[in-house]
Amino acid sequence: MSRSMECEVLIAGGGMVGLSLGHALASAGVEVVVVDREEPATALAPAFDGRASAIARGSQQALAALGLWQAMAARAQPIREIRVSDGRIGQRASSLFLHYDKALLDGEPLGYLLENRHIRQALDAAVETAPRLQLLAPASVERLEPGSSWTTAWLGDGQSVRARLAVAADGAKSRLRAAAGIRVTGWDYPQIGIVGTVVHEKPHLGVAHEHFLPAGPFAMLPLVDDYEDGDENSGTGGRRAVHRSSIVWTERRDLAPAMLRLGAEDFAAEIERRFGDSLGALSLTGPRWSYPLSLSFAQRCVASRLALLGDAAHRIHPIAGQGLNLGLRDVAALAEAIVEARRLGLDPGDASVLRRYERWRRLDNLMLIAVTDGLNRLFSNDIAPLRLARDLGLAAVDRLPAAKRFFMRHAMGLVGDLPRLLEGRPL
Repeated sequence: MSRSMECEVLIAGGGMVGLSLGHALASAGVEVVVVDREEPATALAPAFDGRASAIARGSQQALAALGLWQAMAARAQPIREIRVSDGRIGQRASSLFLHYDKALLDGEPLGYLLENRHIRQALDAAVETAPRLQLLAPASVERLEPGSSWTTAWLGDGQSVRARLAVAADGAKSRLRAAAGIRVTGWDYPQIGIVGTVVHEKPHLGVAHEHFLPAGPFAMLPLVDDYEDGDENSGTGGRRAVHRSSIVWTERRDLAPAMLRLGAEDFAAEIERRFGDSLGALSLTGPRWSYPLSLSFAQRCVASRLALLGDAAHRIHPIAGQGLNLGLRDVAALAEAIVEARRLGLDPGDASVLRRYERWRRLDNLMLIAVTDGLNRLFSNDIAPLRLARDLGLAAVDRLPAAKRFFMRHAMGLVGDLPRLLEGRPL
């Protein structure tokens, strides 16, 4: 027997971006229903997603303003420095490099590194204390029927949800986007992203490394230390720090399967060939994951009583670690547009509200897509003249403090017409 529900905003997709929007709206008094295909326990399991995300300063301020950051902070590793270099496998990095240091700005971290599972855990736990937010999972939105004043979502179990606005946060292959007839521009990269966690002998000191290689960028990203019991027989009793980093290894599609089949020791040896020994001996801990890399950009991010969010609107190369931050900037803009319209007594699904959201996010999304795609094409090759030009370019920017500060603030999400949440202010 079918059942019917009613809310102001329906969000299809309860991932990190979709659920963040749900919390943002609910905190401002909006009645929200989030529908997600995954069983919550499955999505929270360590084996579900081995990735870690860079949380830019603006994104961190938004999460803090929503009261979500406190539950994540203990597992968030501050990024104190970023080192960008060019090189070849088995060779030392070029002596011409780009170095970002938090001391160049206000001394606060440039951002944070946080494993996705800890972000999901914090978002999921907060659902229990959000009276205006309801999570339906596992469940799926099968189709939308937009009307003049409402849109009706039909779920896979026969239930219907009537809302003023539907938000598609259902990923890069969004079914709701396709059903709305919104076309996508994009392509697959000839690359696979390999991710996993390594432990290493020396502490990382909060330094994030982006090392460009012919196949693509190789990132060594600092994570918070784990601790284990010491060996009392050797006089090292008590708790001992285990230094950890997340790797994001971009490899050619034709070579990635062979790398993934390697045993743990051989796999670690390939990591050392690409990164070097600056962190001492390292070894793989836990499983490894792989993801095909692609770019996509929706030609529109709104339709009749529908807004696209996160990967449903855009998907970028992980070269600068900005994918989640781009989605959280969407969250901040859409939440503010909805809440302000509601306070003025306007319909949150009205076309004027959606146009404001689209205009607000269009330029930022386009710029970051162009930058990440351009950087990947510029650095993912071994053409001698290009190698020289890009090394000289890195070195030149490194010697221009004003330029470095601008690029740092842009990567931190602190440039442009910022929504209130990105400034750390409540809605």
